[in-house]
This record gives sequence, C-alpha cells and structure tokens, in this order.
Amino acid sequence: MGTGKRGLLSVAVAVVCAVTVLGAPGAAFASPEPTPRATATPPAGGGAPALPSTATADKNLEAVRAQLETLYHDAAVATDAYNAAEEAARKQSAEIVELAKKIVAGQEKLTELKNRAGAAARAQYRTGGLPDEAQLMLSDDPSQFLDGAGRVRQGQRATKGLIGQLARTQQDLEQYAKDASAQWAKLEAGRKVKAAAQKKIEKQIAQAEKLQSRLEKKEKARLEELERQAAQKAQTAWLDTGILKEIDGAASAQGKAAVQFATAQIGKPYVWGAEGPDSFDCSGLTSEAWKSAGRPMPRTSQEQWKQLPHVPVEDMRPGDLIIYFSDASHVAMYVGDGSIVHAPRPGRTVTLAGAGSMPILGVVRPDA
Repeated sequence: MGTGKRGLLSVAVAVVCAVTVLGAPGAAFASPEPTPRATATPPAGGGAPALPSTATADKNLEAVRAQLETLYHDAAVATDAYNAAEEAARKQSAEIVELAKKIVAGQEKLTELKNRAGAAARAQYRTGGLPDEAQLMLSDDPSQFLDGAGRVRQGQRATKGLIGQLARTQQDLEQYAKDASAQWAKLEAGRKVKAAAQKKIEKQIAQAEKLQSRLEKKEKARLEELERQAAQKAQTAWLDTGILKEIDGAASAQGKAAVQFATAQIGKPYVWGAEGPDSFDCSGLTSEAWKSAGRPMPRTSQEQWKQLPHVPVEDMRPGDLIIYFSDASHVAMYVGDGSIVHAPRPGRTVTLAGAGSMPILGVVRPDA
C-alpha cells in the first residue's frame, strides 16, 4: 500500500469504476443448426409439388419454439450469474475503499504516535538516563527533584502507553492490508465469473436471434401466435384449479408503490443486466420496483428466492414476487386478478401476463 492519502483513495475509487463497467453486449457466436423446414414433395406422377400441411409446419415451428425457450432460459440463468457477480463486485469495491480510508487514517495516527514517542525519548535522554536515587543525591534542591521525579514517572507511564498504541496501530494496519488483499482476490475471481457469464449470455442470445432470422415473416408471426397459445394454455390450466378464488389478499402500502413503479415501466425493453431507467431484466425490474417503495432487496431472482420470506401461492397479494422454473431463473411481480408484470426476455418489452403462464416455483414477500 502507498503512503499518500490521495494516491490510496484514487486507487480505491478507480477499482470501483473499473469493476462496474464492462463492454456492451453484442459479440457474435456460432449458432445451432436451424430446425429443418417442411419441404414440398413432388407427387408421384410429376407436376407441382404438394405444399406442407399446416400441422407439419406448426410441428416444425414448435420445435423452433422449444429450442428458443431453451436458449433464452440458459441466457436467463447466465444473467443471474452475471448480476450476482456484479453485485458482489460493488460490495467488494466499497469494502476496498473503506479499507483504504482506514489505512490512510492508521498511517496518519502511526506517524503522530511516532513523533510523540520520539519527543518522549528525547526528553528522557536529556535527564541523562540516571536512576532516580542517583539524581536525588546529586540534586542541589531535593524538594524540586522529588517534584520533578513524579513528573518523570508520569512521563514514563505515558511513554509506555504510546508504545502500546504504536503496537496496536501497526497490528491494525497489517490486518487492514490482509483484508484488502483478500478483497482484491475476490474481486478478481468475481471478474472472471462475470466475464464467463457475459460470454454465455451473448452466445445464447446470438444463437436465438440467428435461429429466428432464418424464419420467414409468416413463420415469425405464426411462431409468436404459438407462444401466445402456449402461455394461454398454461394460464387456463392454472385458473381451472380454482386458485384465483383463494387469492384475495390486499396489497400493503409499500406493495402498492412497488406495483405502481413496475407497471409504469410497461413497454420498456428487456436488456440483460439492466436496472433501468430505460430498460430492465426480470430481477432488475422487481428489485428496482421495491427499492422505489423503500425496501432494498437482493438483485437476482435466485437470491430473491433464497433470502426473502416465502408465502403460499393462495396467500399472495399484489406486490409479491412470483419465482418461476425449478432453478429460480425468472421473477415477476403479482399485480392482482391472476396477472403479473415482468420483463420476459431479450426481444420483448416489460408487459402484463398471466401469473400461471410459466411453471411457478413459489412466491416471496419483500415486506413480510
């Protein structure tokens, strides 16, 4: 560690900047082989080839839809890893800054103690270092000496105190240095995790986009229709359980504020790693919504699932968060009447959807 206060703080602040800024996504990666389209088969007697049936075309598009779901799901998992690494980096950088401040203050205190100890040593040297008895015998005024001897003993005790403070301050500085070194190591490890997650996100999204780019306009429209149908089918099955009759909880004041924030973002694009104000990923939307309501919470959907209190689905109320998929890779906010607001995936915008349109893992309540 350097000894200059300006240098230490500059380095510490530079660390914060360095670890929170990464290049924008957009790298291209190899894409999977596209699902083969149905081809026209010429009739046995020659003539114009027969067009593929709608059922065959839909079957092929269903395969594409399933492949896209897998790619975007994997991207969502990697996004959680990226967000977790970024959050850890922010905390570690803040810790390094605080340690740098402590080191600077400790060095200043150490310098002051050394100066005081030096002054005490010089004062003792001026007495000749003779024992008190010898100084008493050699003194022309014993009463004056005895008064002075008392002050000397006080000075000796003060000197011992200075030495103790010096030792403790040096120990503190050594511990701060060890802590800073440990935080640097964590920061570097987190940087590697973050870079690997970013690479995977970009790869999965690039593969999905390339796969969709090979579809014709009518096929893309039909694919979107199949996605809507699948979501509606899942929502209908969920509602058919009668669950909505049991869900009648009223939102808390903070829950209402969180819902208001989240619904105000409808139409803004999904961007992985984004926390607003112009774009969001799924957990970026929910964490910012609750932050605006005065309840800071974990950044990622997986940590939201791990750390926030769980409530039964039938007891959920507007503002609660629904965690989806067995790996907690997606999160949405319940807004009432069987609906959620969420940031779905790349290529989509913040929108309303059915709460049962995806496999529900469970429900958490930030203001429980």
